[in-house]
Amino acid sequence: MNKSVVDKAQNVRQGEELDVDAVNAWLKQNLSDQVKASCDNCSSLPSVTQYSGGASNWTYCLDYKDTSLILRRAPAGTKAKGAHDMGREFRLQHALKPVYRYVPNMYAYCEDESVIGTDFYVMEKFTGVIPRKNLPRNLATTKAQTAQLCTNVLDSLIELHKVDYKQADLSHLGKGSGYIERQISGWSQRYSKAKTWNVPSGKKVMHWLEKNMPDNERICITHNDFRFDNVVLNPDNYTEIIGVLDWELATLGDPLMDLGNSLAYWVNADDDFLAQSTRRQPTHLEGMLTRQQVVAYYCNKMEIEIDDFTFYEVYGLFRLAGIAQQIYYRYHHGQTNNPAFKRFWIFIHYLLWRCNKAIKASGKK
Repeated sequence: MNKSVVDKAQNVRQGEELDVDAVNAWLKQNLSDQVKASCDNCSSLPSVTQYSGGASNWTYCLDYKDTSLILRRAPAGTKAKGAHDMGREFRLQHALKPVYRYVPNMYAYCEDESVIGTDFYVMEKFTGVIPRKNLPRNLATTKAQTAQLCTNVLDSLIELHKVDYKQADLSHLGKGSGYIERQISGWSQRYSKAKTWNVPSGKKVMHWLEKNMPDNERICITHNDFRFDNVVLNPDNYTEIIGVLDWELATLGDPLMDLGNSLAYWVNADDDFLAQSTRRQPTHLEGMLTRQQVVAYYCNKMEIEIDDFTFYEVYGLFRLAGIAQQIYYRYHHGQTNNPAFKRFWIFIHYLLWRCNKAIKASGKK
């Protein structure tokens, strides 16, 4: 294994420390015998590091002598209703694992908030490459391999969307029909509730989305945060996907809206400097598809015909603005001191500008 390219957690951020003694004691009582045996029965405390990508839930790596575990918990501070539900995230992945090969194994869920101040769960750690803003320096790449990586990532999303959720007895994952309307209403409310004085109202975009909802709705299992930095790659063959992470927002929804969510993060090589400055995945590399090519590739593989993707594009951008604003709201009100969130308000202006630009180009009022 090429260990130099394997993704590693960093030091725990100040103010986000984990009570290691409490966690270890709980794990010793609640892990299965097989998992406990692999970490030497939790007889000694693990070393704890934290993943930097956690803008929403906090993710830690617990390194024992013979194995490593991943712990996920909700952030501190005010939370939107229904957000950061660790129990749901745990149960959803546990149910999905038998029908979707990229889900990690779930080990234990703690609903007792007295242990560390919030509920949390522990799961399998995937050891591999996470394609964040840039691929690791020691990773040898070619244009052809990057193109293969791009289509393999898209294929893993398509594979999820093709899961027969009814046959797999997963109808309980979401409410099903009416998804589009619920999303537009829900994200409009969440954005408005989290609005701070230094960002736009977003009302023009909200009204446009409400007025232009498509009549045709498809329902499948959707990830709703499907990005390159939520997939794990084989360190010996970086085009191979070995895992998909961060299932907090997964549900039964419309696949084109899920694609729109993903493309909101997709930065083309020729995008403007603001897009480039916020890029968090390597979609700018030579060999990567453009957003327009992604839509064509996806629709061909899914056998979906669509004349205009604008609604899904605008929805994805507006939803991302809503997510960013909820995070910025916590920073703005001193509920987190993560410096990465300080200038999120600028990003929100940019996302809403992108929405209005796409709306104007579509010619739809």
